[in-house]
Amino acid sequence: MNVFIKTYGCQMNERDSEAFAGMLVKAGHTVVWSEEEADVLLFNTCSVREQAERKAIGKIGYMKKLKAKKPDLVIGVMGCMAQRLGDKLFEELPHLDFVLGTGQLHTIVPLIESIREDRRHVANVAESAAVLTGMGSHYAPMTGSWHGQIAITRGCNRFCSYCIVPYVRGREISREIGDVLDEARMLVDQGCREIMLLGQNVAAYGLGGNVNAPAPDHSPFADLLAEMNKIEGLLRIRFTSPYPTYFNAKLIRTIAECEKVCHNIHLPLQSGSDRILKLMNRQYTRASYMEVVNNIRAALPDVTFSTDVIVGFPDETHDDFLMTRDVMNEVGFDNSFIFKYSPRPGAKSSFVEDSVPQEVKEERNQILLGDLKNRVEANLKQLVGSVQEVLVEGESPRNPDRWCGKTGNSRLIHFEPDDGIQAGTLRKVLVKRAGTVSLSGELI
Repeated sequence: MNVFIKTYGCQMNERDSEAFAGMLVKAGHTVVWSEEEADVLLFNTCSVREQAERKAIGKIGYMKKLKAKKPDLVIGVMGCMAQRLGDKLFEELPHLDFVLGTGQLHTIVPLIESIREDRRHVANVAESAAVLTGMGSHYAPMTGSWHGQIAITRGCNRFCSYCIVPYVRGREISREIGDVLDEARMLVDQGCREIMLLGQNVAAYGLGGNVNAPAPDHSPFADLLAEMNKIEGLLRIRFTSPYPTYFNAKLIRTIAECEKVCHNIHLPLQSGSDRILKLMNRQYTRASYMEVVNNIRAALPDVTFSTDVIVGFPDETHDDFLMTRDVMNEVGFDNSFIFKYSPRPGAKSSFVEDSVPQEVKEERNQILLGDLKNRVEANLKQLVGSVQEVLVEGESPRNPDRWCGKTGNSRLIHFEPDDGIQAGTLRKVLVKRAGTVSLSGELI
């Protein structure tokens, strides 16, 4: 069968879709890149943001026309929206064939094969730990052979008041370290040179779901990074997304000691106001967050930070917003994912009045985006004249005559290629110019 896969949402969803593709190809099916060619349409969905749900439902609804032309077409919805809504999706989208929740993603191949034969509605949203080790397949054409992603945890136990991840992804579980290392070595043997470790709370790996901050000398995630660092042929290790309280002394020291672990840390802030952080059920304060930032920066002088921020959380005042703005400028984030608050059904904050007007949310969002633009431009200008090591990614998307690569702290540099240049190799670049979001230079 020809299978088309459409993905919405986060990197974890992208990784899941890559695994679907790998499993399907291994079973003899073909991944195609247009709906018209497909015998099966798979929509891997997100529920964390309302907009992602609306986009998915709109797209799947439009596929009713295609199914009218191709009655044997199989259409399935998977992922977080499928987990949240279950068989209710059949009421809104009666042309759907199946709904598969986040705990059953590893069953996709036999499911679509059976539905193709039986033509029945199926909804399976049961939780299962088997999904953790059952999603180890990879499909190189979706990501490029030099870069790979490995999911090391699933689910979350933190229950931030605005978030539905614990409800749609389940409770936090971690893979065995040997299982992760075997997958990493397999990827490297296939030509992978950079691996991104994924999890809703990746730094809580191996802690058994404990939400308390670990002791300073205890970090199974640090142990995993140290073992990954020993893999021959692997050049870089990245990870996302960690919770701030798990950055203890051992983890920070391990990142500093492991030359392959990149010095770009995604450290979700959400708010700079202690009052709002408490309402969000974020178990840190502005001061403790800044302590983590300063400890990381002391060990990694070249570190860059990215973050997630929510503006317009219920009862957020102008002063609360200014505290967030102050922290963002104090840390000097190189990248920020700034979201305007919207209540998600089932999350604790959805039972509280959404009290900040939409126009105020938009104004605060634009202020932070403006700060980010100015900050990034200033940071990039400081690098002109320096020599940076990049992992070559390939042709620049906007100009095939130029190539690009990223530094270990995730700054993008464009340059003229030389003869024999290859993606997935490390090269030195002299930075000549700074743009608004990237750098330009010459290979050395």
